[in-house]
Amino acid sequence: MFRAGPVVGLAAVATAGLLMAFGGAPAALSFGGDFVLFAYLLGLARFATVLAALDTGSAFEGMGAAREVTFSSLAEPALFLCLVTLARATGSISLSGMLGPALPDAWSHAAPALLLAAIALFVVALAENARIPVDDPNTHLELTMIHEVMVLDHSGPDLALILYGASLKLFLFGALFVRLVLGVRAGGLAGVGVFVAGMLGFAVMVGVIESTMARLRLVRVPQLLVGASVLSAFGLVLLLR
Repeated sequence: MFRAGPVVGLAAVATAGLLMAFGGAPAALSFGGDFVLFAYLLGLARFATVLAALDTGSAFEGMGAAREVTFSSLAEPALFLCLVTLARATGSISLSGMLGPALPDAWSHAAPALLLAAIALFVVALAENARIPVDDPNTHLELTMIHEVMVLDHSGPDLALILYGASLKLFLFGALFVRLVLGVRAGGLAGVGVFVAGMLGFAVMVGVIESTMARLRLVRVPQLLVGASVLSAFGLVLLLR
């Protein structure tokens, strides 16, 4: 599992990328209910990393794995509620349809619900990608790390696969957030330009948060994630009422 974890993790995240629509183009792979597969492919990548950490027998890596699965179990409901809210607003159960031409019209009649879902999705993106205020990707203090402590024993190509997979996962969450927030009809080069500008804006938002906030205490992280779930649940209630 130690050797397979980085490979399986990167393969799962890359496969999830096939389900995501970038720019103005549809996804490479699309079918009804594919957002469930998208979420669980990311879950598979996390599961492989956790198993690889536990396979080392290290107490520190086991501690990081326990924190990872605990916080992910709280972030997953928020992610699913965001996607269900988006599906309800657009009338589609595939990511390409949810993030496609129907989204601008959905913003015209369901803006409050989609705004709550976007805020919750941004919080989930920070948590799932080990960013401040949930985790500090640059720290090397084992007692405070979550994701980084799980990969302490990896090096060389295995560590490169883990780092590339983590970067790709952040890109996918950024793409999902940008497509949700912008909801533009532009296609072709105009759609690509808008998407790139949105991704730069997402990167700036993450950078500003990491520059102005401190990392939360571990006991406060569950409160943050439960708050994200509540926001997305409120958004879904607004659509169902």
